Amino acid sequence: MNEEIDRRLRAAAEAHRPDRARMLARVQRGMAGPAVRHRARPFARSGIRIALAGLAATGILATGGLAVAAIVATSSPSPTVTTPATPSPTVSSPHPTSARPTPVAPAPATTPGSVRPTPPATSPSPTADESQNGPLWSAGSVDPRSTVYWTQSNLVLKTTQPLTSLTIEMRIVQTGGVKNTGTWQTLPSGDFTVTIQEAGGTLVYRWVLKPGLTVPAGSHEFAAQFNNGTSVRSAAGDGYRVDGQGTGGSASVRGGFVPTR
Repeated sequence: MNEEIDRRLRAAAEAHRPDRARMLARVQRGMAGPAVRHRARPFARSGIRIALAGLAATGILATGGLAVAAIVATSSPSPTVTTPATPSPTVSSPHPTSARPTPVAPAPATTPGSVRPTPPATSPSPTADESQNGPLWSAGSVDPRSTVYWTQSNLVLKTTQPLTSLTIEMRIVQTGGVKNTGTWQTLPSGDFTVTIQEAGGTLVYRWVLKPGLTVPAGSHEFAAQFNNGTSVRSAAGDGYRVDGQGTGGSASVRGGFVPTR
């Protein structure tokens, strides 16, 4: 059947004779007449519109993305790095300070019925019992810091020349409850032999300069300390004696202890 169709078509094609004159006439009419615009298919125009809309949306999205990125980059705070503070080293001054604290020795503990040593007054009271002989001058007084329970008897001795021999004796009357609590002197304690003993109702304090030593010229102080008991005591019967010897010979002074209050 197919072969029959092919045969007929071939025969029709061979029998066809085109009309050349009509064809030329139609071409001439087409060239001479107004140009005919062919309208674009609706689908083609819609495709163009869709493409343009897509491009516009893409541009808008791209622009918006850039704007958002710029805003985020601007508003996002940069992380703050906290560096721990490093303490500055303390630099010691190369120059030592001129003022240095003076160490204070703690007060020695006292036993019941005793009082720690107290230096005598630096100068005798105007009412002190004064005595003078040769190069020696002396004054005896009761220390103003004495109490009804405890007494310190002071002796100020001045010499205008060095002494190669010196003996000081203080005699304290035993009025009941009198008991030795110590001695004091401004000269080195190692230069003297100090003894305290009670004899004949009297407490005797004695300083004797050691052989080969010298007491320099100047003012020196000695003190005897003792408890009074429980009653008010009078120093009316107490006294002292000083015997010294220097290049100008020997001299002696004596006196009592006058209350300074």
